[in-house]
Amino acid sequence: MSLTTEQQALLNTLPLIAQLQEQHELLWLNPALKDFGDAQGGLILNSTDIKDAAERLQRFAAYIADVFPETAESHGLIESPLQAIPNAQHALSSISAMPLPGKLWMKCDSHLPVSGSIKARGGIYEVLKHAETLAITAGLLNKESDYRVLSTPEIRDFFARHSIIVGSTGNLGLSIGIMSAKLGFQVSVHMSADARQWKKDLLRSKGVTVVEHTDDYSKAVEVGREQAIQTPGAHFIDDENSQDLFLGYSVAALRLQKQLDEHKITVDENHPLFVYLPCGVGGGPGGVAFGLKQVFGNNVHCFFAEPTQSPCMLLGMYTGLHDEICVQDIGVDNKTCADGLAVGRPSAFVGKFIEPLLSGIYTINDDNMYRLLKLLKDTEQLSLEPSALASLPGIVNLLSNGKAYLAQHNLDNKMESATHISWATGGSMVPKEEQDRYYQTAKKLT
Repeated sequence: MSLTTEQQALLNTLPLIAQLQEQHELLWLNPALKDFGDAQGGLILNSTDIKDAAERLQRFAAYIADVFPETAESHGLIESPLQAIPNAQHALSSISAMPLPGKLWMKCDSHLPVSGSIKARGGIYEVLKHAETLAITAGLLNKESDYRVLSTPEIRDFFARHSIIVGSTGNLGLSIGIMSAKLGFQVSVHMSADARQWKKDLLRSKGVTVVEHTDDYSKAVEVGREQAIQTPGAHFIDDENSQDLFLGYSVAALRLQKQLDEHKITVDENHPLFVYLPCGVGGGPGGVAFGLKQVFGNNVHCFFAEPTQSPCMLLGMYTGLHDEICVQDIGVDNKTCADGLAVGRPSAFVGKFIEPLLSGIYTINDDNMYRLLKLLKDTEQLSLEPSALASLPGIVNLLSNGKAYLAQHNLDNKMESATHISWATGGSMVPKEEQDRYYQTAKKLT
């Protein structure tokens, strides 16, 4: 897909394009953001859909606790901690030479059980929904069943006659591969060139077929989709368009609401919540942001974070072209250390859906992701993969470059009582030797 003459002419009129081409770090404020009360009626999904997804995950809880013992303590819920990071906040304040009022927390989806990234939410959910649908249709299960029956040889043999296929930069493939293989499905994961070797090795150790590509994410998805069309009984998990993935991510908002209550954190008009979410194709951050807006409405402000080399969602939303444009169309190469965010073309579904809900998008370069990786390890003893660190400077971006946003939404005098959440998207399953290499790379930059 290449740009038309008209689309190319449009780019020449947009001042931000030059900054994206030069890979400058920047904050873009979304002019299409609406009051949530006005936006809500135009959405094709709502809180009932999120509730349905949460109930489905609850039905699977006993099975999950059985087959993944690391979830037994949480009774089969795949959930991550919410952790205050005051030392990192202080360090960020020192580095940026500015006060950072409010309190900074980290939502540690980096430490989600089973697959160690935010993709454990959406990816596992879609696999479970597909498995439930197949088993109920075949008369092997009903919604009142004890779902631990899914471990029996009869049902595993049934699932073995079906395939699940996905294209991934790494983490989505991990979550889908691990869960699908556990249920007994035949599963193929098409991995883009930037996927880490340890992720491929781990999947193969679980019995997953890994197909490696020399091209980027979009090509891996394209080939995976074609394989699914040609394979009888195959289900393709479409990271670019799937509403099921999206709703799996959205359940995070209900879980976060409970955690905020447990920490006695108020979110209301005088106590705003700011959430910073790393963004690749858009499904994960889009689903979380959608859920948060359903729960907190105008009192939550969601920002996406993208690498300067892969600002696909920013480019798609800023130009209004969504998936009709990719970063390569403006001469940006989509090569970044943030493998989970190395996506050149955004999701059409997510970009259009999230348009009235998203406050803005900022970009961060690779060197700064590495620097922040070291800062977080040194201050909070948290080890993340580089892509997860895209969320950490959100508070600095907002308070330094987002003054117009704060003024527009009457937030200037409420920042002392604000809560900021940096959403950590992956890292706990990174092998120690690889994590050490990340840290040594960061040390060379400081």
